[in-house]
Amino acid sequence: MKFARIGQPGEEIPVVIAGKTYDLRPVTADITGSFFASDGVGRVREALAAGSLPVVEDDAGRYGSPMARPGTVVCVGMNYAAHAAESGSEPPKYPIVFLKTPGTVVGPDDTVEIPRNSTKTDWEVELGIVIGKKALYLDSVEDSAEHVAGFVVANDLSEREFQLEISGGQWSKGKCAPGFNPTGPWLLTPDEVDHKNLRLRSWVNGEVRQDSSTADLIFDVDYIVWYLSQYMALEPGDLILTGTPEGVALSGRFDYLKAGDVCEIEITGLGRQRQEFVDAAR
Repeated sequence: MKFARIGQPGEEIPVVIAGKTYDLRPVTADITGSFFASDGVGRVREALAAGSLPVVEDDAGRYGSPMARPGTVVCVGMNYAAHAAESGSEPPKYPIVFLKTPGTVVGPDDTVEIPRNSTKTDWEVELGIVIGKKALYLDSVEDSAEHVAGFVVANDLSEREFQLEISGGQWSKGKCAPGFNPTGPWLLTPDEVDHKNLRLRSWVNGEVRQDSSTADLIFDVDYIVWYLSQYMALEPGDLILTGTPEGVALSGRFDYLKAGDVCEIEITGLGRQRQEFVDAAR
């Protein structure tokens, strides 16, 4: 199933897209961790079968993030060998983990401000995992799938000077500017996603930057969920970003983003995003 939230910021309504777009408010106030933890997906299936959901006749023309503000955004870095190489690093032996703040999560087509004093704002198309069931100390990689609610497209925007040159030893300073995590347009449930073979692409001003596949992940989806559960509790509604392939500005092959640029990203089956970049308001 395909879940989304439509409407202006702060006024989004939860919907399910199944041929037509149906209002989910008879089932849930919003798409949250509690929705997934309480078998919200099953309840929506029942409501669709019963024909009890009203059709949304006219949406607001905007998609928000497909889930309301997550409790945690956990990210995996250097998870494609070619991207590690273009960053000047060897492929990691263990997943590199860092955090983004939940407030970075915005709609897929929202305008993004380039942070004040930034000269190295970069794009990163990534497959996102949304957790549906608490995961802590999972016994095996095979246990991971039952804890996943679905998958999303995300742009792990980064300021590379903040991240790497004045980081103080960790990356989050370059990852947490407002709007630095456009997510969506929708969440697709695992039964409709072959997460082992998804095509990821990005464009800047219409020119291709990244074109790769999740088949090239160093640590795949199931391993990431299992691995993270050994160190932290993953809660329903949490978002995990799985890393980006080669083709970012950090490689030195492309210019960093500036005001007026347009970035587009896409993962096959999970939708497409488009962000315009502007200077930070003063």
